[in-house]
Amino acid sequence: EWPTFALFAACYGGVAASLFAPLAVAIPVLAVLIALHGSLQHEAIHGHPFRAGSANALLAWPPLTLAIPYLRFYDTHLAHHRDARLTDPFDDPETQYLDAGVFETLPRWFQAVLTVNNTLLGRMLLGPVIGQALFMAADLRALRGGDGRVALGWLLHLPAVAVVLGLVALSPLPVWAYLLAAYGGLSILKIRTFCEHQAHEQSGGRSVIIVDRGPLAFIFLNNNLHVVHHLHPNVPWYALPAQFQARRERYLKLNDGYRFASYAEVFARYLTRAKDPVPHPLWRR
Repeated sequence: EWPTFALFAACYGGVAASLFAPLAVAIPVLAVLIALHGSLQHEAIHGHPFRAGSANALLAWPPLTLAIPYLRFYDTHLAHHRDARLTDPFDDPETQYLDAGVFETLPRWFQAVLTVNNTLLGRMLLGPVIGQALFMAADLRALRGGDGRVALGWLLHLPAVAVVLGLVALSPLPVWAYLLAAYGGLSILKIRTFCEHQAHEQSGGRSVIIVDRGPLAFIFLNNNLHVVHHLHPNVPWYALPAQFQARRERYLKLNDGYRFASYAEVFARYLTRAKDPVPHPLWRR
């Protein structure tokens, strides 16, 4: 699939060029490219651009965000695609909801932090740290339980991180500037995941449609049309808008009208206001 392959090539080329740019240019451009690479990794997980999964993994492997091992992203994201379990605090590895009973056991200060994290501003500023901490805590529990697949993911990831940082160290760009850009890239990706899913009785009503064709939609490779992606996870990013337009009313009915006109509307509504409670409103163990 040449559009996806070409975008991978442009992304890597842009990252390489940015390492030699002035800081005022390099940091924001790298943040955008790192976010785009995260979206491209998502495409690779779903079978693009090659037919061979090993080729897709090799192409998408470099950990530009430095954060999540590709193999762990692969495993947890495919588990997330079991739509009957979307937003389940125990069975959906990408949910932001907690079981109410678990939430009540947390210290009050941590409850407050998680509540701030449910505003869009909080998600962008704190979300990368909170998400990484919770992800690594879960993986640590799995490692203690002897999960070899999790161990393999991290064993392959850490040398790759060293290679990325080593290449940055050999370039004119300071390592601290790349770390700042990587955090910025994760913050941009948090805009996408902020309202992708909501608690709903029916699985179809849990995934959002954001009718947006702007720069964020491009960086997210049209995953703003998220219910379409969940229904057709193997459709490539560049075919999702046509897929949506062909059956627009069907998708809007299926997801019970969980829709925003644009990311500007999301910012206006939820920049400093929590979109959801932290405890899952429909679930209690």
